Amino acid sequence: MSVTDDRGDITQLIYRLYACMDEGRLDDLRSVFSDEATARTPGGVAEGRDAVIAQASRNHSAEERIQHFVHNVLIDVDGDYAGVRADVIVTFSDEAAPEGRLAPEPRFTLSTRFRYEVTRSPQGWRLSRLDATPVWASDKQPQTVPAGR
Repeated sequence: MSVTDDRGDITQLIYRLYACMDEGRLDDLRSVFSDEATARTPGGVAEGRDAVIAQASRNHSAEERIQHFVHNVLIDVDGDYAGVRADVIVTFSDEAAPEGRLAPEPRFTLSTRFRYEVTRSPQGWRLSRLDATPVWASDKQPQTVPAGR
């Protein structure tokens, strides 16, 4: 396999992470994270795949529409290890659109810079570490900042 193929596979892994969260398929995150995965986000620190998935579940409600926009994905592959940097903008809105509206308006938007460590396993690339640093936020409800965002 070439470095170009690895970069494509890793990019798809990052996209799959956020597609699972946007679509509420949090159990599918088991195929994204390694067993020993760790996460450090505004929602807390988690160690181990089950704890990372539990943290994602607490911070991504089924009662919300959530959409992650992933961009500026940069990948450095070194054998069976890769370092990744990506910017992610996530929007949170209510599930239902207000009367007469096509869709609900986002009530909270957060831009975050992520750094990931990725390792190759027999099943393919898996996220082994995720570190998030907020860059900016827009909150339509200034008195309440969603926990863990």
